[in-house]
Amino acid sequence: MSFNWTQLIPGVGHEYAHVATLGLATASVFAIGAAARASLGTGETAILPASKFSLRGIMEMLTEMMSGLADMVIGEHGKHYVPFFTSVFFFILFNNLIGMIPGMTPATENINTTFGFGVLMFLFYNFQGVKENGIVAYLKHFMGPVIFLAPLMFVIEIVSHMVRPFSLGLRLANVMMGDHTVLSVFLDLVPIGVPIPFYIMGLFVCFVQAFVFTLLSMVYVAFAIAHDH
Repeated sequence: MSFNWTQLIPGVGHEYAHVATLGLATASVFAIGAAARASLGTGETAILPASKFSLRGIMEMLTEMMSGLADMVIGEHGKHYVPFFTSVFFFILFNNLIGMIPGMTPATENINTTFGFGVLMFLFYNFQGVKENGIVAYLKHFMGPVIFLAPLMFVIEIVSHMVRPFSLGLRLANVMMGDHTVLSVFLDLVPIGVPIPFYIMGLFVCFVQAFVFTLLSMVYVAFAIAHDH
């Protein structure tokens, strides 16, 4: 594992660097969220779009992007999930971007962190499915349209769903680890000039991976709350 500035904190070391980084990211995201909420204001100013580039403008842009994506993927009920998925996207993106800071490794390159994110999504979409359809109707989703194949389809669907937290976590962790490793190698070889293209590529990867994780989670929610199975 590469060096992380959080390892300078007593008791952190290599083993808990991802925990300390995640804690730092969480505290920072809370602070950014509080500042964005304060910049929103009250009354009519709260509903008017930002007139200039600012923290409020960035948050409005992210919210609009997630709103459009939720409408496209989930449908008419998508607006209900916009706050949740905007928070998920921004939190993962912020964690990814921490890895762009020299001497920092993102918590999202550790499988323990990303698997935790995957478990959260697994619990969330199943809860929404049960809430929307009821436990019996939701379990019928796993049995398929053909009665005599229902036992086989049920087992296949259960296995498929149980694998989802691992697939979400592994995809995010492996890509972020690869991206950070490439950037670290070029920073060590030629620290000035040459790494710039890799920083640009890294920024793109950070955004895409947060987007893919959020998009897949939306798809799982859309299937879970559907009534036409």
